[in-house]
Amino acid sequence: MFLNITMQRRFIDYLIISFKGLAMGAADAVPGVSGGTIAFISGIYEELIATISNVNIPLFKTLFKQGIKAFWKQLNGNFISALLIGIVISFVSFMRLAKYLIEFHPILIWSFFFGLILASIYFVGKQITKWNTATIIAVIIGTIAAYYITTLPSLTDNESSLFLFIAGGIAICAMILPGISGSFILVILGAYKTLSDAIHDFDFKKLALFVFGALVGLLSFSRVLKWLFKHYHNITLAILTGFILGSLNKIWPWKEVLSWRTNSKGVEIPFLEQSISPFSFNGDNQLAFAIVLMIIGFFTIILLEKIGTKTNN
Repeated sequence: MFLNITMQRRFIDYLIISFKGLAMGAADAVPGVSGGTIAFISGIYEELIATISNVNIPLFKTLFKQGIKAFWKQLNGNFISALLIGIVISFVSFMRLAKYLIEFHPILIWSFFFGLILASIYFVGKQITKWNTATIIAVIIGTIAAYYITTLPSLTDNESSLFLFIAGGIAICAMILPGISGSFILVILGAYKTLSDAIHDFDFKKLALFVFGALVGLLSFSRVLKWLFKHYHNITLAILTGFILGSLNKIWPWKEVLSWRTNSKGVEIPFLEQSISPFSFNGDNQLAFAIVLMIIGFFTIILLEKIGTKTNN
């Protein structure tokens, strides 16, 4: 199906795909927000999964037997390259900004993404064509699983080569799942700071290990997702809706730190946090600004959904 779409695409269409990639990369850079959610809302999720899962041995046989042009077409190369350009540029650049905002303006950045994810729940859930007992149970299971993940404490920083490879494989699976944040998984694993430092210091060895692990994880997990969408479309969507709903706990703007830990550089950072009412927050709750940013985030998703609907028609 998506190959027919690519034949009709113009340059402006691929430019829009790159902008969607920018949005995905920015979301994935923030621990608690999933680029997979942005892909789903903007109408490219199933094409993305299908494209990734088509990277296999027959694809490379096409390259050797029929040449680069046939290979590129079978790969859906224009689509994936346009998307990756946006994701990589945004992820690398926004990760530094996200690190600053989370440290110095946490309520404001979390408020924007809370509104964004809140709107996502509706738009992903409405894709379910038939609601029954099974889909309701699937939503509940997805919600509980995601909520539990958001309550896990982060591990200590780890810089071993094998660990970075495994962390890349696990995180990329989360990154392509709506509602499960790849960056937050990196925080839990204790690899977020290691990766952000590697990007900042241009440590290509560590980056290569992480990227290689991510590629292995991506190529494996995309096939599972493609199979689930093909055979259990509504159940899969219901679980993803639950994932997004459960992830709201992580990005709730007002938190109370229950305990702290000291990182490898001797700096104290939050170890366990819990969501609290803005009126119970110790300090300036910035409630007015937070509500405005939630509304902006909410309508950002509506705009993305409209763009996704228009470009797919």
